[in-house]
Amino acid sequence: MDFLTLFSIYVVVVLTCIALVCRYSGQRQTPFGRLYDTFTQVVSPWIPQCIQNICHRTVHRLFHQRNNFFIYLHLILEAAVYAEYSYEVFGFCLEMDTTLVNVCVPYVLLALKTYIFYLCCSRDPGTLTKKNHAAQLKVYQYDEKLFQAGAVCPTCQLVKPARSKHCRVCNRCVQRFDHHCVWVNNCIGAQNTRYFLLYLLSVCAMAGDIAVLTADMLFHVVLRSGLMHAHYIDEQGQQQPSGLIFVIQHLFLTFPRIVFMLGFLIFVFFLLAGYSMFHCYLALVNQTSNEWFKRKGLRCQHCHPVSGHHCATSYNPIRGFYHRGILKNLGEIFWPLCPTQKKDN
Repeated sequence: MDFLTLFSIYVVVVLTCIALVCRYSGQRQTPFGRLYDTFTQVVSPWIPQCIQNICHRTVHRLFHQRNNFFIYLHLILEAAVYAEYSYEVFGFCLEMDTTLVNVCVPYVLLALKTYIFYLCCSRDPGTLTKKNHAAQLKVYQYDEKLFQAGAVCPTCQLVKPARSKHCRVCNRCVQRFDHHCVWVNNCIGAQNTRYFLLYLLSVCAMAGDIAVLTADMLFHVVLRSGLMHAHYIDEQGQQQPSGLIFVIQHLFLTFPRIVFMLGFLIFVFFLLAGYSMFHCYLALVNQTSNEWFKRKGLRCQHCHPVSGHHCATSYNPIRGFYHRGILKNLGEIFWPLCPTQKKDN
């Protein structure tokens, strides 16, 4: 199998994974889930029970209990990327006449991202306690569709305020619950959604900036070396002009770590860019991912699509019950509502 085929398979797999993640992000039964279930059923009889128990405990520990594994993994990957950038790409960029300011921007973004990452990990997401419970009941109205008045959390034994949810990983109820993020080992709720959005955008900016600088460096290497106008001898002994495939192969063999890092950064950028756009959309329409998942397939019981009758309630299946306009929605993200700022509907 030649280099072009391997590279094409790599690109197709990456783009397919991104498309499937975006397509099935809100569904409980996804192709990945069904494939995993089928694979488990087929393979389980051949795996010793002790190994199965170890795998189940490991998965439970990683994804159903609070732990710092993904924080450490995040830091290790980040350190590897910046080590390669500092060790090779930084010097090459300066040799290619890239300004010192441009090559230092990734370090500024790293410092900014680290601070936001710390806030996202350490700040309380909006834990409901007996002390603040009565006040939080007054912040949002119940829409009586996703959130019903009088519903009690069976674990915390507290009446659930509208838009709250009990996190099984953290074992607490969180106001305006969005989701539990393993990468920050914390819930995302009313008090730290702004940090999570800034965290996603800062990681995208870091990956995109380093990827652009790296690609620009490789582009100038090709121009200065004259590879596009060079020739090579093929297997039949014939002289052939070098093309794009030859250049890619040459770069991969000459700068393997840099090319691998560039591919990884492109994958991370597009994956996180899609995820960031999704959460920016949720912020603009004043929804949480928890509400977005719940409302999929939800229809107003008073509307009849056959007869054409549509009720005049404030519920909108696209924007949601709590939409107040883009500016107010964004303001609610960066300045969370207090009990004295009860939302009007």
